[in-house]
Amino acid sequence: MAPTIAVPSTQTTPHHRRETSAVPESEVLRRRNEELEKELKKSFEREEKMREELQKTWKRLRVAEEAEERLCSQLGEFEAEAVDQARAYRTRVMNLMDQLSLAQKLLQSASVVVPSSQ
Repeated sequence: MAPTIAVPSTQTTPHHRRETSAVPESEVLRRRNEELEKELKKSFEREEKMREELQKTWKRLRVAEEAEERLCSQLGEFEAEAVDQARAYRTRVMNLMDQLSLAQKLLQSASVVVPSSQ
C-alpha cells in the first residue's frame, strides 16, 4: 500500500469557521464582561485586604513609636539621676579627702608620725 497524505478539504474549513461564529458576538462580549467583573471584584477584595493590613501595620508602628518615646524619656531620667549620684559621690569623696588632709596636718603639727599608705 502506498503512503498517503491527508489534506484538509476546503469544505471542512468553512464548516469549522461556522462553529466558532455560531456563538453570537454579544454572548462572547457578555462572557468576557463577566470575567472582567469577577477579576475586578477580586481586585477590590485584594485591595481591601491590603488596606486592612496597612492599617494594622500603621497601628503597630504607632505603638512601637510610643514605646520608644517612653523608653527614651525613662533613659533620660536615669541618665540625669546617674549624673546627680556621680556628683554627690564626687562631693563626698572630695569632703573625705579634705578631712583626711586636715587630719594629717593636725597630726604633723602635733609631731605624730603617721605611716604613709603608699
